[in-house]
Amino acid sequence: MRNIFMTASDARHQTASGVFDQRLTQFYGVSGEALEPYRQRIINAIDRFAVLYGAKPLRVFSVSGRTELGGNHTDHQHGRVLAGGISLDMIAIAAPFDGPEIRVCSEGYPEVRISADETAMIPEEQGTTSALIRGITARFAALGKPVRGFHAYVISDVPKGSGLSSSAAFEVLIGTICNDFFADGAFSQAELAVISQYAENEYFGKPCGLMDQMACALGGVSAIDFADPAAPKWEKIRLDLAKEGYSLCIIDSGADHAGLTDEYAAVPAEMKSVAHMLGKPVLRDTNESAFWEQLPAIRKACGDRAVLRAMHFYQDNDRVTEQTAVLRAGSFDRFLALVNASGRSSEAHLQNISPNGRPQQQAVAVALALCERLLSGRGAYRVHGGGFAGTVQAYVPVDMTAQFCAETERVLGKGACHVLQIRACGAAALWDEQEGAE
Repeated sequence: MRNIFMTASDARHQTASGVFDQRLTQFYGVSGEALEPYRQRIINAIDRFAVLYGAKPLRVFSVSGRTELGGNHTDHQHGRVLAGGISLDMIAIAAPFDGPEIRVCSEGYPEVRISADETAMIPEEQGTTSALIRGITARFAALGKPVRGFHAYVISDVPKGSGLSSSAAFEVLIGTICNDFFADGAFSQAELAVISQYAENEYFGKPCGLMDQMACALGGVSAIDFADPAAPKWEKIRLDLAKEGYSLCIIDSGADHAGLTDEYAAVPAEMKSVAHMLGKPVLRDTNESAFWEQLPAIRKACGDRAVLRAMHFYQDNDRVTEQTAVLRAGSFDRFLALVNASGRSSEAHLQNISPNGRPQQQAVAVALALCERLLSGRGAYRVHGGGFAGTVQAYVPVDMTAQFCAETERVLGKGACHVLQIRACGAAALWDEQEGAE
């Protein structure tokens, strides 16, 4: 059964009394008394929703951020990735509204209002939250599931601009609300990811791949193949980092993504320029042997940076296949070696560590060098996500984690080191009928 609503009072009481603790453990990877801050966080959000939108029957939804475990800048070339949902998430307290009005208030930001009846793309809205919401409602309508009004209050501990995909988490969160309220769950988590990507590409105006949305929607660790990006194939992969004796750390370099749109856009554009020389729209469709045979002509036509970025794609795409295989086989040491190899390729070939022409903006390079020094040959580290700014990923032995975090935060600032859990489930409501809803 879907669409089980509660009053704010009932939702508060059942959250506080532990009725939803099993679900919260799936979300955050902790149990018992360690769940208390998460319970209170949801209760506070319910209270805030009631203040903003009144005492109406509501639902609670959660979508995680994501971490990229393998395949750096491969998804937009229809390649393979290994990605996971994480224990940082966005929560929405939401309720349907009798009419076309959609109101979404994210903590710390002005409320966004649009009409569900107005689904045409508005050029002046590009780059805004309104564009994302409008794009999702437009896609639902085009797929035969028109959206009506709803009100939502959103909280998040996914840091914006962190490489953990706060924008993708928000898109999937809005799609999850719409799917639950207006489509009776007709769309799978993977289909919601495709809908979210459509909104970001066509309405928000960012030519992103699909990895971020898929990882946020699916949760767990997934090997995803984007050979057909409209219908990606994926499988869940078991990864228990605690059992392997490692912590997953995401280190914020302190640099943000502002003004770097051209840097990000150049990566897929240059890869596609090489693909076009080989008669295909994206590198995944090309023959790598033909690339090497035609390398002199491709260098002349596309330039050496494009050539190096294509080399990275071929190598990292193959690495994902091997990473998936070694995790299945339980060879974690080999997995770590492949993480390091991916990081070296990103730095030398993909060249997404430092922005072009900004010799003073080397924050990601500094974070990588710091990881190298602190790990001293143990674990693994690499650039995380888009690169140029944002974050670095490190697999840190448990016995080194406290010291590693303390030292990275001494250099990069308090709160720079996030120790994460892999989230067990994907985009979800907090409760359904069999979990104690009344």
